Amino acid sequence: MFKIFFILSLGTLLFAKYDNCEFKNKDYIDVCNSAVKNGVSYEYANKFLLSYFKTKKFDEISYKYLQPKYITTHKKNEKKANNVLVKYVPDMVEHLKEYSEVYDFAEQKYGVNREIIAAILIKETRLGKIKPTHDAFIVFNTLVVRTEPNSPREKWLLNMGKTNMASIITHCYKKEVTPEECTLPSSYAGAVGIPQFMPNSFIYAHGYKTEIADLTKMEDAIVSTANFLRQKAEFTELIEWSKIPDIVSIESKWYDYEFENENASLVYEKSSKADKTYDCFACDKEELQYLRAYAKKIMRYNNSSNYAIGVMRLAYDAHTMLNK
Repeated sequence: MFKIFFILSLGTLLFAKYDNCEFKNKDYIDVCNSAVKNGVSYEYANKFLLSYFKTKKFDEISYKYLQPKYITTHKKNEKKANNVLVKYVPDMVEHLKEYSEVYDFAEQKYGVNREIIAAILIKETRLGKIKPTHDAFIVFNTLVVRTEPNSPREKWLLNMGKTNMASIITHCYKKEVTPEECTLPSSYAGAVGIPQFMPNSFIYAHGYKTEIADLTKMEDAIVSTANFLRQKAEFTELIEWSKIPDIVSIESKWYDYEFENENASLVYEKSSKADKTYDCFACDKEELQYLRAYAKKIMRYNNSSNYAIGVMRLAYDAHTMLNK
């Protein structure tokens, strides 16, 4: 009986005509309207948001790890990752040599150091070796359905989830695939591909000698990362590595500073909205201002001080090894 009901319901969805964004879930109304504004048809947006396989399945693991109480754990893991990834610098150097033509292109067109791009890719997915196990749309749908906007952070999470859902619907509509065929393997946070782009950042994806970028392809991951840093972080001039002080020593001092100061930031005195102040590690150190400027750019990719110092350390070590 259930199977017959399901088939009949599915048939109704397939042949229904949609010309608006009316849903019982008001957040779905917002997602649908955003997708339509991006050029998606009402019919496609409705079918996506009514798909059993997309909106009735939930990712409990991702929802758990996106909660505030796990932020401290994320910070600790980021620091551990930096320490562990240093041993992969020789792999970075081999990778930089293997894809030297693509990195030449990225440096010349976007003005972003090859070592910085490679360091980001190794931190995100260890140069594509870490394979995603979640579905991006289900990650964000779970977040939207479960989140009650009772705090500023919960309001931010809800809005972030909705805008990323709309971006995925738009992406799959342009690719001309059905909602059920629209599978974007992701991290538990919904990040996609080798460079771990959030769906909202797909606008920065550029292909290498192709019109459409494939973020699971290394060449496109390299170029897309460079374009992201160029467009969103205004990374337009290559780092002069001779101007960077002893990065190993700086990294060690930063970790000590972070341990001693609860509101520590590597480079910022205030949040972007100026509603929070930080204990800034580099702000009053003249010798760190050059590094600080580029760390700020890297934090446009991932707003974590430990992430930024990790990228700088890996990139510096790879540069040194590459030029021996």
